[in-house]
Amino acid sequence: MTANTRLWTLRGSAVLAVALLLTLIAQYWHPVFGLTALIQLDAPNDDLKISAFRAHPVYVHRDTGGYDGLYYAQIAYDPTLRSTELPRAMDNFSYRARRILPPAVAWIFSAGQPAAIVHVYSFLNVATWLLFAALLWRLLGITDVRGWLAWSGVLFSAGALSSVRLALTDLPMLALLTLAVIAAERARPRTAIAWLASAALARETALLGASGLITSPWISVKNLRTGAFVLAPLFAWLAYIRWRLGPADSGWANFTLPLAGYAEKFANTLKDLIYLDDTLLAWTTFLAVVGLTAQALFIAVSWRQYSDAWWRIGAAYAALMAMIGTAVWEGYPGACTRVLLPLTLAFNILAHRTRAALAWLILGNLGVGAGFLVLRDFPVNTHELFAGRIGGASTVIQIDSGWFGAEHARKHVWSWSSGQSQLALHTWADAPVNAQLNFGLRSLTPRTVILRSAEGELWRGQVSEKTTRFSVPIRLTPGDTRLEFSTDSPAIRESPNADARDLAFALYDPRLSVPNP
Repeated sequence: MTANTRLWTLRGSAVLAVALLLTLIAQYWHPVFGLTALIQLDAPNDDLKISAFRAHPVYVHRDTGGYDGLYYAQIAYDPTLRSTELPRAMDNFSYRARRILPPAVAWIFSAGQPAAIVHVYSFLNVATWLLFAALLWRLLGITDVRGWLAWSGVLFSAGALSSVRLALTDLPMLALLTLAVIAAERARPRTAIAWLASAALARETALLGASGLITSPWISVKNLRTGAFVLAPLFAWLAYIRWRLGPADSGWANFTLPLAGYAEKFANTLKDLIYLDDTLLAWTTFLAVVGLTAQALFIAVSWRQYSDAWWRIGAAYAALMAMIGTAVWEGYPGACTRVLLPLTLAFNILAHRTRAALAWLILGNLGVGAGFLVLRDFPVNTHELFAGRIGGASTVIQIDSGWFGAEHARKHVWSWSSGQSQLALHTWADAPVNAQLNFGLRSLTPRTVILRSAEGELWRGQVSEKTTRFSVPIRLTPGDTRLEFSTDSPAIRESPNADARDLAFALYDPRLSVPNP
């Protein structure tokens, strides 16, 4: 294979890798909620969310816990922290407010429009991943498979994909840190300081990246000045937080005695290999910990590279790895993979630059399996029959009481009723909208089906064994609307089996449309 052919093969593989990421993320997209499932707003926090999250469609997870992204997404509605709604919506307002840059960027790119802010914030990590993929490709100067492994090892690491999946601040911080080191390597110290100071406003642990900006002699006025300029914006922001919100949680609970948290995590992952029911989850978490261990060991044995900015950054984060406590290590795979993303990046860059043994690249990137697993469980609403935007309104139609669950085929969705069943329509709109409800009905025996709303009967019609389409005008009002389908004829048992259902009629493919003039 010629060098040119190999290069185009690598580029093609990179395009396929990007397409894979976009395909995985596309599973989280919803025609009404967009990518807001990524911010992990859960049902217990549904009552605490700010009013903008009620006025505009935001996905609520019913069977999984919430995560930090839901706090940053709400801060994006008021990056000045003056909103009286935010304290109630936060688990620790002062602590979350430190990482102000991604929420502020979402507010700026959405021009402060409430309907757009949450969608911009939800997409922020995806956009960062794509831009970082191009940046890292140029930084590594990929010409062979080893470089491609280093590139994909960072992008598909558990830390990077966790940041994307949960709409967090870690990946934006890593991208800014990378830009800072690139600027430093190109002898642009002021630009490097600006990028790193920005990274610290995304996540304060970026300050460790200052180890990559300092130069020999290590103790000098120049290096002290660099550190001061990097610290200044974050310290100013922390002062503002204290003035407006009061004292903040220092975060020291995230640290412990050297290697105590690591030892506890490693022991727990070994136990999980035996006792955890989800074997795949146990093994990918174990391999992620092994990968982080290999990264730290590689930095240690490569100490002669101390003059390289990336080695110093890797060493700083390897030291952080030794100090982080249970709160950071716990979970599957745990926040450790995100917190230590700069270690993962530094390891891969150094392993590539120094032409380290291929075994190092493989061992150090064993966390990729945990990364893909992070994206495994995309949300599926088993009650949803329709979701879309019509006439300035966004509406989701779901089955409620009286139905036997939604069934799906390639082009159709339907649900059987026992005789009297409720449909729940939730609408987000500025004003009521006149619409047409289009649907199909069929039954096992001929019968009359009646459609009612809170105002009274809307429609009645004859239904037979053949699916028949109907169209009924309805008025969609902002909020919840209940519709009832019913019949006076008794249901028919579908089979003689003991667990057979009593079926009256089936509702097929409900759709909303704007009525013709």
